[in-house]
Amino acid sequence: MCGIVGVVGREPAAPFLLDGLRRLEYRGYDSAGIAVIAPNGTLHLHRAAGKLQNLVALVTGREPHGAVGIGHTRWATHGRPSDENAHPHTDCTGRICVVHNGIIENFATLRDQLQARGHTFRSETDTEVLAHLIEEELARLAACPPASLPVTAADGRQVEGDGGRLRVAVHEALLRVQGAYALAAISLDEPHLLVGAARHAPLVVGIGDDANYLASDIPALLPRTRLVIRLREGELVALDRDRVLLYDETGRAVERLPTYVEWDQSAAEKAGYPHFTLKEIHEQPEALRRALAGRLTDGRAYLAELDGLDLSRVTRVYLVGCGTSHYAGMVAKYAWEQWLRLPVECIIGSEMRYAPPPLDEHALVIAISQSGETADTRAAAEWAARAGARTLALTNVVGSSLTQTVEASVYLYVGPEIGVVSTKAFTGQLAVLYAMGLDLAARRGTLPPEQLQELAAALAAMPERVAACLARPEPVQRIAAACVNVDHLLFIGRGVGYPTALEGALKLKEVSYIHAEGYPAGELKHGPIALVEPGKLLIALATASATYDKVLSNLEEVKARGARVVAIATEGDTAIQRHADHVLYVPAAPELLSPIVNVVPMQLLAYYAAVERGCDVDQPRNLAKSVTVE
Repeated sequence: MCGIVGVVGREPAAPFLLDGLRRLEYRGYDSAGIAVIAPNGTLHLHRAAGKLQNLVALVTGREPHGAVGIGHTRWATHGRPSDENAHPHTDCTGRICVVHNGIIENFATLRDQLQARGHTFRSETDTEVLAHLIEEELARLAACPPASLPVTAADGRQVEGDGGRLRVAVHEALLRVQGAYALAAISLDEPHLLVGAARHAPLVVGIGDDANYLASDIPALLPRTRLVIRLREGELVALDRDRVLLYDETGRAVERLPTYVEWDQSAAEKAGYPHFTLKEIHEQPEALRRALAGRLTDGRAYLAELDGLDLSRVTRVYLVGCGTSHYAGMVAKYAWEQWLRLPVECIIGSEMRYAPPPLDEHALVIAISQSGETADTRAAAEWAARAGARTLALTNVVGSSLTQTVEASVYLYVGPEIGVVSTKAFTGQLAVLYAMGLDLAARRGTLPPEQLQELAAALAAMPERVAACLARPEPVQRIAAACVNVDHLLFIGRGVGYPTALEGALKLKEVSYIHAEGYPAGELKHGPIALVEPGKLLIALATASATYDKVLSNLEEVKARGARVVAIATEGDTAIQRHADHVLYVPAAPELLSPIVNVVPMQLLAYYAAVERGCDVDQPRNLAKSVTVE
């Protein structure tokens, strides 16, 4: 959530800042702002609550001149959405300007201390604390003439001085800060300089020919460069238009070559689709092929990333994630317990540290996060590592914060996901979790070779099966049209159908704002059936499975009370038509693998229902793509 952009170059900064913020809108925000250092040494600051278009309207006709600037889209944590609380924020002198993602956990204490020393605050945000801390550090450093750098820090340490006083002041200020941050700072005293820092939040450096850049995510940079450096935990960076200087958390200079972004700008655009969300739903066949490429060979699943992880003593597995990632773990639990003959527990990331399971060297903890920046999941992985467990990350973003806290990382390779709600990342997570489970089963010898081959072949066929689902959107569109005035839906399933129902309900809630709940079908009569009445709508996972007949009984319970039933069923199943008002057919798949295809019509239903209701599909209210705060 929130977005940062920054540039130091030769061309006017404002066009890049506004365009970069537009490309980061998918992250979710409620206000926006930019700050540019003008050639005459003044700071031009523009901020506006609401959508980016409000900021653009404010700036139009009064575009700030200058080639150095920073910008931000804010998702409120401390202080309501308002012009005053929008970033960037300045210090008392108005010469230092800061944008920040994350949460400063000790901001209240720092604010009280700063106010006691005479600082005046103009906002309710935690971020403004940073500007005043940097102000104090710069005042201390002002006594050091330029030739004295490297400088002496407040505690007597020698801090390498390239990158200017601003970089040193940011470094020293952050030593007093507790919490998570990605920040960018500029100062009128060093108008050629842009400084960034990151801890528990993403920040990317972009390297151009005549300019260098900062951004929260790569899409903001693609129109200008594809050479990037992701800041690692605790690192700082100082940029001018010709140099990029990296420093570790101790203040020592480090060197690291940039990486080349393989996907280009078109991958972050809509490619003719009306919304990113629909584009990403339709990208799933190719995304699944990429996720499985090189991992299904010679009739078996193999993930080289597992080779360096000592699994010899593992006796139990914990799958940790939030939201969609948690539901992917729930699906994997059904398969893994059968395949590995090990107990597998699924834990919501935000709960793990507060109801901790017994962890030691016999536990394998797999942290699942599309962005690799989910604060709760990352914190759970760190806690597990300290407890001595084996740790593994499953993520879509190479070099993300989560990958820096675990022993090994497995990447999805499904490509960038711009829509806030997760679609292709979910099916990608399922595909890789299935492949990982089959590989682990082979290593443990818990499945016979012929069954491993059969399951690997079925998994390899999933991209084509998903493509077949996507080729028939019309029945889903007709059902979605009937959801315009619906205020509540139930989703039910058994076995792996249960977490698939949870994911279907979540998607509908997220994008259409229709209240929906997912339940195990057998639990209907233990409470939820009280919600069933004439005219209500229920979505049922009723594909071929060991519990198919029991699901049909559940459908009869619902229909007997006058509710309408939409069944997701296996192609060729005509009997289901006697039990449902509408049937959405999907290709046949082995029961444990079926969620990959079964979720597709539910994704489409959520999308088309949102469109029918006039909702903002790509940027649902109150949601953010990467939840980088707890």
